[in-house]
Amino acid sequence: MNAVDGTLANAVSAAHPELIALSRDLYDHPEVAWEEVRSAQRVASMLSDSGFDVDDGYCGLDTAFAARRGTGDLHIALCAEYDALPGLGHACGHNLISAITVGTAHALAPIVDDLGLTLTVIGTPAEEGGGGKIELLERGGFAGQRAAALVHPGPVDVARARPFAVSHSHIEYRGKAAHAAAYPERGINAADAFTIAQVAIGLLRQQLPSSVRVHGMMTRGGEAPNAIAERTEGRWYVRAETLAQLAEIEPKVLRCFEAGALASGAQLTVTPESKPYAEFRTDDELLACYERRAIAAGRRFADGPDTMMARASTDMGNVSQVLPAIHPYIGIDSLPAVNHQAEFAAATLSAAAETAIAQGALALAGTVVDAAATPHIRERLLA
Repeated sequence: MNAVDGTLANAVSAAHPELIALSRDLYDHPEVAWEEVRSAQRVASMLSDSGFDVDDGYCGLDTAFAARRGTGDLHIALCAEYDALPGLGHACGHNLISAITVGTAHALAPIVDDLGLTLTVIGTPAEEGGGGKIELLERGGFAGQRAAALVHPGPVDVARARPFAVSHSHIEYRGKAAHAAAYPERGINAADAFTIAQVAIGLLRQQLPSSVRVHGMMTRGGEAPNAIAERTEGRWYVRAETLAQLAEIEPKVLRCFEAGALASGAQLTVTPESKPYAEFRTDDELLACYERRAIAAGRRFADGPDTMMARASTDMGNVSQVLPAIHPYIGIDSLPAVNHQAEFAAATLSAAAETAIAQGALALAGTVVDAAATPHIRERLLA
């Protein structure tokens, strides 16, 4: 182990108790998309304590921040996610993402100038359907950066992210209320509209590519069983291999919702919840650096059906379309529990998850070092 590697290992080891405390604190105080006021402040304060200059309310987003250190010409962004899932808390492990990212930044802080780096941790809100990184991209939040990275928890370690492109839509039908027994003919049933749409989507699946995912839920189904439902609402996702394929598939799904309106007489309103998430474009050289560093830190990459978390959609895909980026997954030994289950949320507090915080931070910090210190990688990123 050379001097730089020793510095990284010692820094991560020293910070590990605080990183575990950060993860547990975020777990205990989950905040959903665009409401992560406490979480953003908690993460940013730890970076401030490590000597980073923190810009709160970054790019005009209340729960975003940027924390910078160093003056080098090679600008690297590390992304922190901290939003939770409605009703499920940190069942996607964003508490661990923040802890790993902060640990990485803490390890690199003393040596960024020696490496010719400017290191920026960008606190990115609303990954769970809100498209926070897309908003930051469009507002110049990643301007000047040369590469971006984060490490995401999953059941097992997977190096290469292969996320779907995805659209997120709010669906609303408005009908007309009436007494369901005495005057049903005077109503227009918005719940029927949803039923027809879901049946149509089910039939459509025969004509969809096998990799396409269409799924959603009703969030409002009416007001009372003895009243014709006047208003129904839901949230619906369409996933495809690429943005181009999504553009072909989504109109077919929207026609299913239009069918519900046509058959029932209800009025349909479709409102995007964010701009579409893009597929992920992995930088192979940076990923190779991460794989070497992760194995050296004690990680082992898996294959087979348990690796499907690598197919989850993320707004980091949009970042990867404009910057060299990686988004590896680090396992927390949670099986049979998987992401977006309450059992996975509990697993983010396990001993395996605590180990993943340290090893993930060490691997990601080493990746940044290798990118800065390997001449041809550095030159490519700066070109």
